Parts: sequence; structure tokens; C-alpha cells
Amino acid sequence: MRPILTPVCLAVALALGGTPAYAQSGKAAALAGRQAVEAPPRDEFFWLGEINKATAVINAEQGLLDRAMAPRLAAAVAQVIRDGNQPGAKRPATVITFEPLLIKAGGMDVTLLHAGRSSQDMHATYRAAILRDKLLQLADRLNATSVTLVELAARHAGTVVPNYTNGVAAQPNSYGHYLLGHAAGLERDAQRIREACARIDRSPMGTTVLNGTSWPLDRQRMADYLGFAGLVENAYDASQISSMDQPVEVGAIVTGIALHAGNFIEDLMTQYAQPRPWILLQEGGGNTYVSSAMPQKRNPGLLNSTRSDASTAITLALGPVIQTHNITPGMSDPKDVEQNSAMVDSAITVLAKWDRVLKALVISPERALEELNSDWTASQELADVLMRKYRLPFREGHHFASEVVSHARAQGIKPLDFPYAEAQRIYAETVKGTQYQQVLPMDEAEFRATLDPVAIVNNRATAGGPQPTEMERMLAQARARLTEQDAWVQARRKHIDAALARLDGDFAKLAGAARPAE
Repeated sequence: MRPILTPVCLAVALALGGTPAYAQSGKAAALAGRQAVEAPPRDEFFWLGEINKATAVINAEQGLLDRAMAPRLAAAVAQVIRDGNQPGAKRPATVITFEPLLIKAGGMDVTLLHAGRSSQDMHATYRAAILRDKLLQLADRLNATSVTLVELAARHAGTVVPNYTNGVAAQPNSYGHYLLGHAAGLERDAQRIREACARIDRSPMGTTVLNGTSWPLDRQRMADYLGFAGLVENAYDASQISSMDQPVEVGAIVTGIALHAGNFIEDLMTQYAQPRPWILLQEGGGNTYVSSAMPQKRNPGLLNSTRSDASTAITLALGPVIQTHNITPGMSDPKDVEQNSAMVDSAITVLAKWDRVLKALVISPERALEELNSDWTASQELADVLMRKYRLPFREGHHFASEVVSHARAQGIKPLDFPYAEAQRIYAETVKGTQYQQVLPMDEAEFRATLDPVAIVNNRATAGGPQPTEMERMLAQARARLTEQDAWVQARRKHIDAALARLDGDFAKLAGAARPAE
């Protein structure tokens, strides 16, 4: 919870006898001589309070609620909220447990606020609001981890390392380019969050159970007060369909994030099976621990726990799918706030752990280059150069390169030590009897340069490749996207906070009107 720190906020708090509703994301420092007031959590109780506050204001102004009675009923709502915000107080999470507190504070007349309402639309509304807040938290955490990823990519734009396919060393690549590939995956997760938020950030209030109400409720104003960007248009959809879709969609986002994290962790874990890895975690600090039996072992505890957390996140994300399967519309099975919040929190935990992993990486460019030069991950370049420069069909060049590799491995020869004369002999045997040039067209200097992993990376010409010019372009774009994502998160929070601030101000006037003049 964050402090509420302006005189206006404090005045509203005093009018309500509690804490301003909109202060959850306040960032300002406390003004001189004022003690910060802690904001209540935006839980079910909070949103039921906000819904009742908005109902009192809107219905009183539109004549659906007796204006003379409205201040007294608003004061009862304020009393219930104030009592629930006390340390250790109960905070009822359902309409049927919240309403008795209203009746106790304001008498049976307070149930006039329930005109045209149902627990169906009220619960659907707070679920959407809570899930909206959770998505913004997830977007924030995703952005922070992505920033770490992109800045690490910038530092290692020129670090050439092996990349692997099918679990086998495949080609040399810039480690920064590899990291930007992972960042691109997280950018799609960020897109999915924004897209899901656009569907979740819609108010079901005023749809009652499933077909609306005879009361002419102002649904749009209710949505505005609660910070929603729009309405769930169809009354049946509001609590019967869309509220079941929402956790399933968020579960898909959580799954994607967990899978991306797991892929990265598993790729990194393979290095721990090597006697001389080129990438490891910095020892200690909760990153690694010493085996209880084998003194030489430094187990990657942080990698193991991150992978385990990713598995837990996927498990939780599957829950709404299974719970929604084969039930009639509107059933509560997949809608549980605690479960769905835990699902999103699990993804936040994974991203936080992944961030720790990225910050703990120890990369040895020298050892990575040594591994590249100890195997034939550059061999495809032989076939590419022979085709691009000398018009030898790729399959012929591939055959030649493959024979070079087979001979080298049989003889224990590394790329930098391969005899040029042997290359000439193998080439001649490969193209014998064909119409192609019978003598290896590369001289020795070109043959050896073609097998240089650093040169291969730097000389790539494909858009989106690891060459320096493309790395600069892609890093700039990645940073720009992260800035835009952060701006989106802050804009959504500002919109919600401003809406709740307006509600607090208008409600404070209504509730204050019930008090006798001093």
C-alpha cells in the first residue's frame, strides 16, 4: 500500500472518515508536517464500497434515490467503509455479507441503493477491476525484466557465442542478438496484456443478472467513476460469458510468460553440464549453493527455483481453463478472485526471478569463442560463400562442408587448424564428375576467414540479423517499445486514480451533507 499525501486527499479522507479510495498508486512525498495515510487494498470490499458510493451519487442526482434521504444513506456507506479500513477489521467480499453492515449502519432504507443491482453484476465488476489492477502490476514487472534483458543485450552486442538447435551447437551468434530474440517474445506478452486489458477494462455494472433492469441506470457514469474505459455492452455477456473468459485469457498470458522464462532457463541450464561453461551464475548471494556431499559442485539454485516457479505458474494458469470446461454460462467456478490473483502473482514472481538471473549472469566471451573454434559451427558459411560468390549450388557446397567436418572430427582437427590442402582434396572429390569448377575457388586466406565466427556474425546482411548496424537499430526499437509500454501502464493507472478521485470528491460532498452544522 502506498501513502496518500496531499491536503485534498486528506480532506476527502476526513469527510469519509477513512482513507481516499484512489491513493493506491500515489507517488508524491508527504507534505511538510503531514503524516502519510495508508491506502486500503483494492480488494472486493474496496470495490463494493466504491460501487455503493457511485450508486448513491448517481442515483441521487438522477432522481432514482430521494435526494433528501441520500446523504444519510451515503453516510452509512462511509461508516461501513471506515469500519472496514480499521486495522484487523473484517472486509466482507460478497454483496450478501456487505449489505448487512450497510443495514446496521443506515437501517433498512439503505437497501434502496440496491435498485437495479445484483450480486451478479457487482461481483463481475469487482472481479474485472481487480484483474485490471493485477494486469497493470504484471505489465510493470514485465517491463522491468524486459529493460534488464535489453540493456544486457546492448552490453553484449559484440559478444560472439554458440547458439544451439536440437540441443546441439548450431551457429555462432551475438549474445546480444540472442537476448533481443527473447525480448521480442516478452514484447508479444506485453501486447497480449494490453489487448486483454482492453477487453477486461469494461464495466458490467447495471446489467443486473443477465438482461438488465427496468431502472434507467446510468451505466456509463458508473463506469467512469470506477475508472473503466468502457462498458460490457451485452447484459447477458456481462456476467455470464465475459467474466468467465477473462481469467482464461489472462491464464494464456501467464502461460506465455512462464514458457518464455522456462525456455531461457533450460537453455542456460545446459551449460552447467559442461566442465568449462562459457556462461554461469555469479556464485553466492542466493544464486548458487554448494552441494552437501560433493565439494566441487555449485548448484544453480536460482535457476532451479525460477524453473520451478514457471511450472507452478503454468499449473495455476491451466486452472481457469479446466474450471470453465463443461459448465453452463455464468457459473462461478473460474471466477475466484484469490485464485486468479495468485495466478497473475505467479507470473510476477517468475519475471522477478528471471530479472535476478539476468543480473547474476557471468559471461566469458573468450571461453565462448574457444568453444566455437573447437567445433564446426561456422561450417555453413563455407556453403554460403561458395554459392553466393562462386555460384556453386548450395547442396554441393553443403556436401563439401559436411565432408570437411566429418574428416576433421575423425582426425581430431579443429577449424583453425584444418589443412588447406585437405580442403582442396575434399572439394575436388565432392564436385568430381559434375559441370562445376573442379578446383576449390577459395584461396587459403579466404577459406580460413570464412570459418571465423566473429566475421560471420559481423558480415550478416539479413534484416534482423546480429550485425552491428542491425543491432543498433533493434536495440533502439526495443527501448522505444519499452518506453511506450511504461507510458501505457502509467496512463491507465492515472486514469483509474483520477476517476476514483472524482468519485471520492463527489461522494464526500453527499455524505458530508448528512452531518449537522457545527
